Amino acid sequence: MESLSAIGVFVQAAEIRSFVAAGRALGISASAVSKSISRLEEKLGVRLFHRSTRNITLTAEGALFLDRCRRVIAELDAAGDELQQTSSTPRGSLRVSLPMIGGHFLPVFAEFQTLYPEIQLDLDFTDRLVDVIGEGFDAVIRSGAPKDSSLSSRCLGRYRMVAVGAPAYFAMHGKPVTPRDLLEHSCIHFRFPQTGKLQSWSIWDGMEEQGMDLPKSIICNSVEGRVCFALKGLGITYAADFMVKDALLAGELTTVLDEHTLETSVFNLLWPSGRFVPPKLRVLIDFLSSKIPFLY
Repeated sequence: MESLSAIGVFVQAAEIRSFVAAGRALGISASAVSKSISRLEEKLGVRLFHRSTRNITLTAEGALFLDRCRRVIAELDAAGDELQQTSSTPRGSLRVSLPMIGGHFLPVFAEFQTLYPEIQLDLDFTDRLVDVIGEGFDAVIRSGAPKDSSLSSRCLGRYRMVAVGAPAYFAMHGKPVTPRDLLEHSCIHFRFPQTGKLQSWSIWDGMEEQGMDLPKSIICNSVEGRVCFALKGLGITYAADFMVKDALLAGELTTVLDEHTLETSVFNLLWPSGRFVPPKLRVLIDFLSSKIPFLY
């Protein structure tokens, strides 16, 4: 870097033909210009300028060196322009962790890939709490409030939990009218794969949440599995509204106890905090924020 600085001083002095004017242009003293060139001459083992009390002129070696230095500076400028172009164009690998229910995001990622073909998506589906920085993820999508202060976040949208069952099931067993009616129904539960705990059903009766020990007709650690069992008329399950939206629209499932199921949550996009966000990540953040179609 010292040599590059000296080359810059040399080129400036050679083109202006004055140490004083070169120093003025560079914001340093004429003495500093002279010392820089003297050190460069000593390092190269040649004299670059003929000096007199009135002016300076290039030696033959100086003229040859000036030509080469101009090419070096031009190459450096070109390299800088190329690097700037590279850093400002979204490209490269983008590693993103999604929850196991992340299949609902796939159409959005497919559209993103079409718009940004120079970005290579590396999608990892897991409900495990990943170490975003330690495991080298560019971003993760997770539900719930962010808890890691080392991560920046962008809310992608909210969803609501609903109790649903098939019309055929309700035709046979009737619909629950109050939260306590669930005690007389077949309930399909979700077990968290990481903890082994059952997901609680946040059912409210007036101002209080009902902590009932609901019947456990089926337990599974697959969100899709419990929805499938509900579709088959095997009982009532508790799921995120976007997971059952199509089935509700098609009349294959029906919600119950709507005034008692008030639980909501959010999906957030999380990424390592820092001043610089790479273009590939910036476009993903903005794209997902505007394109998640199933959240409200």
